[in-house]
Amino acid sequence: MHELALCQGLLAEVARVATAHRAAAVTRILVAVGPLSGVEAALLDRAFSVARAGTLANEATLEIEAAPIRVHCANCGAESEATVNDLRCAACGDWRVRLLGGDELLLKRVELAVTADDERNAEPAAGAGNGGVAAMSIR
Repeated sequence: MHELALCQGLLAEVARVATAHRAAAVTRILVAVGPLSGVEAALLDRAFSVARAGTLANEATLEIEAAPIRVHCANCGAESEATVNDLRCAACGDWRVRLLGGDELLLKRVELAVTADDERNAEPAAGAGNGGVAAMSIR
C-alpha cells in the first residue's frame, strides 16, 4: 500500500506549510488525483486516517478531487481531455499526443487554524466563534 508512504510525504509538506504560518492545527487538505497517477483515492483516504495521527493534521479532513486527463495533440495542436482507455486527441482523433495532466497527485489547498496572536495574515472563518482561533487558507 504505497498510499501510506504518499500520505506521509503529503503530511510532511503540510507540516512545513503549517509551521511556516505558525498554525495551531490543520483543518482541511485538498488534493487532486489524476486517474493515471497510480493512486487509489479510497486507499489514500484510508491511509490518511492512519498517517495523520499525532500530527498537526490530526483532526483534518482530506478532500480528494479527481483531476482530468489532458493531452496536447502533435498533429493539430489542440488541447483536450481524454480517457484512461483512449488517449487520442478529441479534436482530430490522432494518437500522437503529449500528456499534460492526469498523472498527478497535487496538493492544492491547505486550511489552517491559527491562534489570535498570529492572525495578521488570516481571514476569519464564517462564524468563527471558536475560542480565538481563525481559519487561514493557503493555496
